[in-house]
Amino acid sequence: MNMIGHNASGIDIEIEVRLFNSIQRDVGGAVKRPMTLPAGSTVGDVFSHLGIREHDVFLVWCNGRDVTREMPGTINTYYVPEHGDVIAISGAVPYSWGFGSPIV
Repeated sequence: MNMIGHNASGIDIEIEVRLFNSIQRDVGGAVKRPMTLPAGSTVGDVFSHLGIREHDVFLVWCNGRDVTREMPGTINTYYVPEHGDVIAISGAVPYSWGFGSPIV
């Protein structure tokens, strides 16, 4: 569970969310989305806000660092981004010559 300071109530953070592969297709629209959230919000809150189902997510990065796994087989929905972070979310990456890892 995230513990934020008692004086963080009412404070918002601004992040940028980048969507890749099937997540971008499923959510529809832009690859990059600015988002304002209350301080202490989690990656799970980002999923909820965008209508992303956890079981559709394959990878999650924060500022280019993989924060996907909390435990094997689960997505770390409790990760707390900070003001100015870039959160990249990818669905499954099909293996073929035309596909590769997204560039964050």
